[in-house]
Amino acid sequence: MTKIITLRNRVEWAYYVENAAEFDCYHTWHYNSLNKDGNPLLFVYQQGDDFIAVPLVARLVPGTIYSDLTCVYGFAGPISNKKMDELDEQLAEGFKSAFIDYLQEENYISVFLRLNPFFKQDVLLNKFGGVHDNGQTVVLDLSLSIEEQRRNYSESVRASVKKAWNRGFIVKEEKGPEAVALFVSIYTETMQRVEASDYYLFSQEYFQELFDSDEYDTRILTVYDGDKPIACTMIILTNGIIQAHLVGTRKEYLKYSPTKFLVDEITQLGRRLGMRYFNLGGGLGFKEDSLLQWKLSFTNNTLCFKSWRYIANVPLYQLLLNEKGIDDDPAIDFFPLYRYKQLPHLTNTSL
Repeated sequence: MTKIITLRNRVEWAYYVENAAEFDCYHTWHYNSLNKDGNPLLFVYQQGDDFIAVPLVARLVPGTIYSDLTCVYGFAGPISNKKMDELDEQLAEGFKSAFIDYLQEENYISVFLRLNPFFKQDVLLNKFGGVHDNGQTVVLDLSLSIEEQRRNYSESVRASVKKAWNRGFIVKEEKGPEAVALFVSIYTETMQRVEASDYYLFSQEYFQELFDSDEYDTRILTVYDGDKPIACTMIILTNGIIQAHLVGTRKEYLKYSPTKFLVDEITQLGRRLGMRYFNLGGGLGFKEDSLLQWKLSFTNNTLCFKSWRYIANVPLYQLLLNEKGIDDDPAIDFFPLYRYKQLPHLTNTSL
């Protein structure tokens, strides 16, 4: 059985997420409801009590009668009532057949998904082809003691944390409209300083709406020097995983690296709340750059970040490339390539 659940069916969407063996905030109805670029939906394939579900965002391809599928900002991919590497062959093959039929029936050209590094979703999607290795994401294992964690810090991280202690920096958890406004101020200042593209900018309404959910736990943590807020982060806690959503620092405090102190404090909060992992993310575009090295200064524990880039209609995909005068250049790390304009970028990654 196949069904398509839209945002109008919140209870049914939530049912499949809540009954999944593995899930993250990016699979929830609420997080998907915040998407403004296309129409979110949950594709469900079910055999008896077993199911595989995939949150998707359908987008019309301008100038055509066709659409393509992508996912929300973050790490989504398929979920099931069974772990991804424990799916039986009949269920997996049934999902593959049903999903391909759906793509053809609805005139979808392609599918792009950022896979969740904590779940082995590539085991299922390798049946289709199109799984790409995109780089590393850095993960702090909260099952380790704080003492063992700190032993893995680089000298620069240890020095920054000690400097924060010596200066009397403190971290406060804050809520409400004023906290959101403060976070937006510091985060926006940071994005402007590093010359980020609009891809990394969000409205104050978006940040406020992140708090209005009972499907995951969003928190703002702010570093203070006395009564002055100098750095902040927004984290999302779901099902044992802390996702480092967004972060920013006041320019005049960059020399103290308060975000390193903030990371240390978040791991202690996570342990108190029973969290298992704190995902710091990877480099810009998950490349091996200075941002990745900054994160690796906390731990060398990494997971592989993968994406699924599936072309459902090869002739039409190629036709669109030809019409736009785009060469199918493997050096351009962008999918689907017919939507390629300019990659989101940061020219400076100081946080």
